[in-house]
Amino acid sequence: MGADPAIAAFREVLDEGLDELRRGIADLSVEELNARPAGGETNSIAVIVTHTVGATMSWLSLATNAPLPPRDRDAEFVTVADEGFAAWAEQRFADCRAILHDDVRWDPSLVRTPDWNPHLAEEPRTAAYAVAHALEHLGEHIGHLHMTAELLRPAD
Repeated sequence: MGADPAIAAFREVLDEGLDELRRGIADLSVEELNARPAGGETNSIAVIVTHTVGATMSWLSLATNAPLPPRDRDAEFVTVADEGFAAWAEQRFADCRAILHDDVRWDPSLVRTPDWNPHLAEEPRTAAYAVAHALEHLGEHIGHLHMTAELLRPAD
């Protein structure tokens, strides 16, 4: 039996997004990964990528009825990258992709509760919502990564 066509489509969109994250951190120094060029309480690229993959894994796991990954959402927002950040990110990208494997079967109407965020703990969501949100959230944070990277570039 072949892959569920919906899962195959979700995986294609996920791959595009994860490839965009990969390109976004390629060739950045540790200092650039940790910079907050917009100042104040804004997020660095390291924080954006860490939060994005944590959220993506959580929402896709919810959508596919996989065990929810361990997650410390608050810690994602204080991430400080080191020299191993790109390798860590690659492993997390692979972890995200593995959730949407060829044999996964999903029920769009399955309802589960996202317990990793206290604001969501009382809001059960369908699998259909969870996968849509995972991919939308990924795209939103890719935009944040691009805006932050743009601020790192010197003005011409």
